Amino acid sequence: MNRIDAIRRFNRFYTRRIGALQQGYMGSTFPLPQARVLYEIGQRGECTASELGAELDLDLGYLSRLLQGMKRQGVVQGEAAREDARRVRLSLTAKGRKAYQLLDNRSRELVAGMLGRLASPDQARLVGALQAVEAVLDGKKQAPITLRTHRPGDMGWVIQAHGRLYFEERGWDERFEALVAEIAAAFVQNFDKSRERCWIAEMDGEPVGCVFAVEENRTTAKLRLLLVEPKVRGRGLGRRLVEECIAFCRDKGYRKLVLWTQSNLTAARAIYAKTGFKKVKEEKHASFGTKLTGEYWELKL
Repeated sequence: MNRIDAIRRFNRFYTRRIGALQQGYMGSTFPLPQARVLYEIGQRGECTASELGAELDLDLGYLSRLLQGMKRQGVVQGEAAREDARRVRLSLTAKGRKAYQLLDNRSRELVAGMLGRLASPDQARLVGALQAVEAVLDGKKQAPITLRTHRPGDMGWVIQAHGRLYFEERGWDERFEALVAEIAAAFVQNFDKSRERCWIAEMDGEPVGCVFAVEENRTTAKLRLLLVEPKVRGRGLGRRLVEECIAFCRDKGYRKLVLWTQSNLTAARAIYAKTGFKKVKEEKHASFGTKLTGEYWELKL
């Protein structure tokens, strides 16, 4: 299947899945175009037709006909704007607000039901995929990602982010979060800034990734706690963090960099392989509420 056919197939699948083809959207008396207009006005409180047309990318003539029909139904009203009597401010009537609330509640119930049939890791995958689609099609310039060393408050985020993401995406329980807390605490308590480092990746002032280089002994360092938030995946941040760690360890005179990962962490394993790490051992174990295969990788520096 080529790319055009794949997108068209998804469009057909999703419009059917959300009930967009029904005469009344989500059991209401409104077809989808009117329901979308009702929702937008309800969210904004009030707006002009031109603002509404720009937001929804609708022809103003077609939008005008939609609004006239909704005014006849008694759900939309308009009055002259205070700052300019030639402009009409649109808002919902009491009947319209009731209809908007009903549609909003039904939409939330529909999505909750859809997600409720999925395991937590699949829910996270779905949300991440939808965010990626929106970012690509919207065409907005992505904010730059910067790296810095750790500071007070960062370890709390590192622990929370690992616990949250590995539960959502892998189903690992709170014992994994406890392990991360132990690693982070030991790093802070024994930190040797001449031989060790933590990198925090930031975007728009918020942490979105991290990695640690920790001294194992005088010749060996350990790469630990590599993490990339879903909203910045696909931008090469994971590899960038690993390469920073490798360069730092080489500069400090380590002869070997080692790490421990799991066989099902495919994205991380791909980064390790591409940056020169070799798997040297594996062992099955039961940890964090699931059965896993631990892997030991190393890179000669």
